[in-house]
Amino acid sequence: MRFPRGSGILLHPTSLAGKFGVGDLGPSAFEFVDQLHAAAQKYWQILPLSPTGAGNSPYSAYSAFAGNTLLISPEQLVSDKLISAATIKSVSFAEGRVDFEAARIYKHEILAEAFETFRSGNTTELSEDFAAFCREHFWWLDDYALFVALKKSHDRAPWFEWSDALRSRSLDAIDQVRSQMSREIQAEQFAQFLFFRQWSAVKNYANANEINIIGDIPIFVALDSVDVWCNQKQFKLNDDGTPTVVAGVPPDYFSKTGQLWGNPIYDWQAMAADDFGWWTARVAFAMRLCNAMRLDHFIGFVRNWEVPGKDETAENGAWADVSGELLFATLKRRLGDLPIIAEDLGSVTPEVERLRDNCGFPGMRIMQYAFGGDAYNTNLPHNYRQNTVSYTGTHDNDTSAGWYTSADKNAKKHAKQYLRSNMKEPHWELIRASLSSVADVAIIPAQDLLGLDSEYRMNTPATELGNWEWRLKDDELTPNIIERLNELTKEFGR
Repeated sequence: MRFPRGSGILLHPTSLAGKFGVGDLGPSAFEFVDQLHAAAQKYWQILPLSPTGAGNSPYSAYSAFAGNTLLISPEQLVSDKLISAATIKSVSFAEGRVDFEAARIYKHEILAEAFETFRSGNTTELSEDFAAFCREHFWWLDDYALFVALKKSHDRAPWFEWSDALRSRSLDAIDQVRSQMSREIQAEQFAQFLFFRQWSAVKNYANANEINIIGDIPIFVALDSVDVWCNQKQFKLNDDGTPTVVAGVPPDYFSKTGQLWGNPIYDWQAMAADDFGWWTARVAFAMRLCNAMRLDHFIGFVRNWEVPGKDETAENGAWADVSGELLFATLKRRLGDLPIIAEDLGSVTPEVERLRDNCGFPGMRIMQYAFGGDAYNTNLPHNYRQNTVSYTGTHDNDTSAGWYTSADKNAKKHAKQYLRSNMKEPHWELIRASLSSVADVAIIPAQDLLGLDSEYRMNTPATELGNWEWRLKDDELTPNIIERLNELTKEFGR
């Protein structure tokens, strides 16, 4: 489907300003919506909202359905009378970076206090809402809460290292654990209730201000996730739960050994035999959380690089075809038109382009990839088509200011000539070029609006430390920046 012409900002909620160690769904989220509205923006793009695992990556989550409870706002818990105002008065975290470990400890403490208040029985209206939430979401919530409770009781060990009975989900073993750990399970359910209650308030406020939220669906899920634990027959696994093959990227110019991602591979035949029930539920649920979705690693719906599960590099993999056409035909039949953006970056083949176009999904073009080649580079704005989303950069790119600083002489010369600019403000030049293009949608990472350098990028692929930590500081998105973006947005009819 086509998206209305407009522009927006890419900013994950963990990167919002605030005083609790990590951005959350409290006042700063509503203030950001106000800033988007003041800048005449139509879109707020985020990363996956799922609970993160090792490395704090939103692309490596314990569940494709659950929410990240680190995003729960302490201030809203005070408003709901679940924690005391004194609990949040003495908190002190550094600005500008997410302190995941400290924030996780703090949020665990306040959520425990909120749950104890809830169990005291003095929140009748909240109790009714919680019961309704559990009835509506039982189909994923019960298993997720059980999974988290079991991980805690197993010192965070992955599910495939649990006892045979729990690993294979023996009904007797599962029933026994549900009975023995009922309190811990309910605590996890309540935390999810709080997350979705707060997220719904933010989304409703954004939509009321004519801001559409673009979410993100990673193609793969983590091996150590409730999704794999509960759907083992729909993944290529050994009898002990370990993967027979894992996802990755073959060796290329950038990596002699390829990239080993380690995600388990779907058994697409088993999924097709089930009429893609899991995928249908996943996409339908995502569309409830957001107004549109970016579908990560779209080329993986045509073919996957499958690496033997025990290998330590991606060198010995092999390409395997994927039934993407059948999947999307099924999703369209069951769900109707899909407001999806295809992340068609990387080794895009004619088959990938054909699947994207047959589905009617807009692809992505990145301004930072445009310069240093010839006039036929598809990332140059004059080669865009309307059904496209233009980005100055993504969460995996350097900031635009950082990109230009490190670009080679040829790319800098080309950028100056093409953009007719001295490139004193390279971030604003890329923003202007993106907004002026024919692409239906233009998205700007928040760091590019601020002109931040490489130190403030969100993620550096193939590295483990320091990623996902950047945050806005209070009042960093100044009225001058908002006004400048507003003027450009209106100038180019967005």
